[in-house]
Amino acid sequence: MGERDTGVPVQTEADLRIAFYGDDFTGSTDVLEALSMAGLRTVLFLEPPTADQLARFPGLQALGVAGRTRALGVDDLEVELRRVFGRFAELRPPLVHYKTCSTFDSSPEVGSVGRAIDVGLQVFDSSFVPLIVGAPVLQRFCVFGNLFARSGLDSEVFRLDRHPTMGQHPITPMAESDLRLHLGRQTTRSIGLFDVLTLALPDAERKMTLEKLLATGTEIALFDVLTDEHLRRIGALIWGHTAPDRTLFVAGSSGIEYALCQHWEQGDAELPPGGAVVDLALIASGSCSPVTERQIAHALGHGFEEVAADTELLVQGGAAVAAETERLMQKSLQIVASGKSPIIHTARGPEDPRIVATANRLRAMGYSELDVKLKSGEILGRVLGDVVSALLEATPLSRVCITGGDTSTYAARQLGIEALEMVGALAPGSPLCRVHAASPSLSEVEITFKGGQVGHDDFFTCVLKGQA
Repeated sequence: MGERDTGVPVQTEADLRIAFYGDDFTGSTDVLEALSMAGLRTVLFLEPPTADQLARFPGLQALGVAGRTRALGVDDLEVELRRVFGRFAELRPPLVHYKTCSTFDSSPEVGSVGRAIDVGLQVFDSSFVPLIVGAPVLQRFCVFGNLFARSGLDSEVFRLDRHPTMGQHPITPMAESDLRLHLGRQTTRSIGLFDVLTLALPDAERKMTLEKLLATGTEIALFDVLTDEHLRRIGALIWGHTAPDRTLFVAGSSGIEYALCQHWEQGDAELPPGGAVVDLALIASGSCSPVTERQIAHALGHGFEEVAADTELLVQGGAAVAAETERLMQKSLQIVASGKSPIIHTARGPEDPRIVATANRLRAMGYSELDVKLKSGEILGRVLGDVVSALLEATPLSRVCITGGDTSTYAARQLGIEALEMVGALAPGSPLCRVHAASPSLSEVEITFKGGQVGHDDFFTCVLKGQA
């Protein structure tokens, strides 16, 4: 640890290579996985780490804060990021990464990546902002500025505006696949493209082309990504723009970490061994994704039992919430006592009638249309966190999976988690993690947070095995 003139202990630059903020929880664990699998000691915190916390994790090479800005309006987003980025600035890492979802779902009003970049540039005075969204390991590809993605790991590749889930996202539908146009609605910064043809040039020409792009006034440089070799070349370009006296601010998916680790030639010698096989696991799902729908169906055919939450009751507040929470708890306890794993879910998929019914209930309670979209995830996520916490105290369960980006964000905070470290890989972007928390009921728990679009159909049975 080093000391600044202020007397605030910080990680030394030799230790800390990158600090990141994830715009939702599952996206944050995605970065945790990318760095940990490359052998870099990484800890993911739920709040900007204090000096005392950092002292308990000596020798960190990377640290992150699991955030929630994907579900915040622009004013709240800016307040949140100035708080976290201010702490990162004290740590003086070579790189600070604003981690977006690899499907880049955002809008000028909610989860604005453009506003996040504006704040990052103001705080860090970065020379420019490299933007990398493609991540082949997650089946996300960017070609000539357009983003493509699979729906889960078992589907064909879709252009994002034609993606069966992201094209119809309930809060931030992706109606435009050209990321320059999409981001251009969120910021006035100049956006340039470093395309696949330029990535094919020799090293010296690639560097020269980037310099020419920046000389034209480009403030945000979007990099195409189709292959892992593209990531290696991008990693070299990004790291070449770091400097001892300035933090480079970068934005995009975990493709950034994969790019940097390839350039650093970080191997997987320190790859965590994975979790042990367990007989039972607890699944708490707030996802409406068709991918999660298939995963629930597969698990129910392989020994799991479902507990369907009455979401209309859960958003009402008061005695209705207490009664429904108790019912979910008791039903889950019965399933565990019978030797099976419970799946508590707020929806089976995008066509589940509870989605419309719950939205109508919130409207009847006086919520605005924007709050109907944003508050349901927060309310249900907190309830699921309470149920998971109670079940962990009442049972010997030691393996948990929480699904849904917004759900994971609020459930993790409700659980009182302080920090996470990776234990092993389950599916790209959703590692199995060890929990650091004050609560004794969490001290032996391993947990994974799964995004709605993540994983093969057998994901929940892999949770029992502790590895893919």
